Amino acid sequence: MRWTGRGTAALTEITLRPADERDHPALWAMLEPVFCAGDTYAVNPGIGRAEALAFWCGGTHRAFMAEAEGQALGSYYICPNQGGGGAHVCNCGFVTAAAAQGRGVARAMLAHALDTARAMGFAAMQFNFVVETNTRALKLWLDHGFEVVGRLPGAFRHPVQGEVDALVMYRRL
Repeated sequence: MRWTGRGTAALTEITLRPADERDHPALWAMLEPVFCAGDTYAVNPGIGRAEALAFWCGGTHRAFMAEAEGQALGSYYICPNQGGGGAHVCNCGFVTAAAAQGRGVARAMLAHALDTARAMGFAAMQFNFVVETNTRALKLWLDHGFEVVGRLPGAFRHPVQGEVDALVMYRRL
């Protein structure tokens, strides 16, 4: 599935497509600094390349790459949030290349993820662990109709701010 959406700022067009093994170097280049920073994902900051790529692209995760003018700008994965009776709700993870932040990449990936979720037959999307200090993501999710349906007090150990809340966010499709 290919999808093209309009970005903002200097980007005129962002293309999203399924990720494959050829994308691993670019994907690792985006994941490594985000995971190492330890301030948005509940992932071991010392995670290695193989483990990070297996997390992002493996199991039930379907990964996509966002690009423009041949440049990798971001990636997201989509998967069932739970099995069995909860399999009609999906979960996603998003990462944007540092140089592409503020240029509409996450917004384009979210639009693609919502379309993809509907096409895959999901009835809702849930983010299980949005770190409350991740204000850019929080604003984007709220702007697109997600609601905070749960708060986990002090559930995330931020490397600078200490224990901060994690939010559960939900949206029907």
